Amino acid sequence: MKRRLKVAHIITRLELGGAQQNTLYCCTHHDRRKFEVLLLTGPGGLLDEDARRVKNFKTYFLPELKHPIRPWWDWQAARKIAEILKDEKVDVVHTHSSKAGILGRWAARRAGVPRIIHTVHGWGFYPGQFFLTRWIYQALERWVAGLTDVLIAVSADNQREGLEARIGRKEQYQVIHSGIDPKSYALSQAQSRWAKRELNPENRPCVLILSNFKKQKSPMDVVNIAAQLTKKMPGVLFLWAGDGLFRAKVEAKIAQWSLESNFKLLGWRQDVDRLLAASDVMLLASRHEGLPRVVLQAMAAKKPVVATAVNGTPEAVKNAVTGFLAPAQDIGFMVESLLKILSNPALGRKMGQAGQRALIGTFRIQTMLQEVEKTYLSRDR
Repeated sequence: MKRRLKVAHIITRLELGGAQQNTLYCCTHHDRRKFEVLLLTGPGGLLDEDARRVKNFKTYFLPELKHPIRPWWDWQAARKIAEILKDEKVDVVHTHSSKAGILGRWAARRAGVPRIIHTVHGWGFYPGQFFLTRWIYQALERWVAGLTDVLIAVSADNQREGLEARIGRKEQYQVIHSGIDPKSYALSQAQSRWAKRELNPENRPCVLILSNFKKQKSPMDVVNIAAQLTKKMPGVLFLWAGDGLFRAKVEAKIAQWSLESNFKLLGWRQDVDRLLAASDVMLLASRHEGLPRVVLQAMAAKKPVVATAVNGTPEAVKNAVTGFLAPAQDIGFMVESLLKILSNPALGRKMGQAGQRALIGTFRIQTMLQEVEKTYLSRDR
């Protein structure tokens, strides 16, 4: 019997996000006839317990691997990762996220791992970033690209950005779209009614936001959009699932503009199917992205999407077909787009049905997993 390859996934922290959820899916669903699986991550993420519950892969929680940049701890984390990879005799390292990608790939090379793969779930540099920070991230990515066999980009736009920043060579890249299981978001009519009774009992026109309260997701733009939309549609309800750094500022701005009755801040939630069932449209106001999993989730639930046309989002959302795409920070356009959908339920249903049909193929998580596994078995550099 042919020996199984030992694969180690490395990610900075198991936060509640698309990169983390897709990484856990891979760890859980890799073909065990071909692969033995390890997961290395820093502790403190909302998905830690999910990882602990699964028994078909080994998880290392490394306290040295911290989210902020901490040179001493970063050095210790890299050394620890290298020790584990060497002791475990790992055949393939697959890194995710910027920090784990840099430390993990350097550690993998130091440990003599034969094959090193990195997935770009969106770069650590982006437009509008402080120029020195942007330059440092790009320089580090160029360095570790030289240690990498395959650079997987979750969107063609992420590949374009990397090549424009002179990160790696074109032949190193492979585009593998982030995926979901569409069946997970298809509730029965009875389940949908119960979700709406709990979350939107008055059956108000409802906008769903599935995003954290970080600068990348433009949370203050969301509040500005709400302030303008409520002038034209006073009864609109915003359901917002997420949390993070800017939550207090968001709450203060909501109170300042007397929008409390228009918002339900739900905190972190994993019942995305029920949240979508209670809503009419999903809003994503990001300034930069990889390929946002939340737009795929909305499409699977037959909900139209209003989103910013950044990075991989236009590869999933087709403007005026499955939703509307706005320039980043164009609040007026997003307000008008939401108003069109909320005031015309037939249009929303038509866009939602088109979105569900568009999920066939590369946006399915099973397809993503198969393509990832092919990169492990390929011998091309």
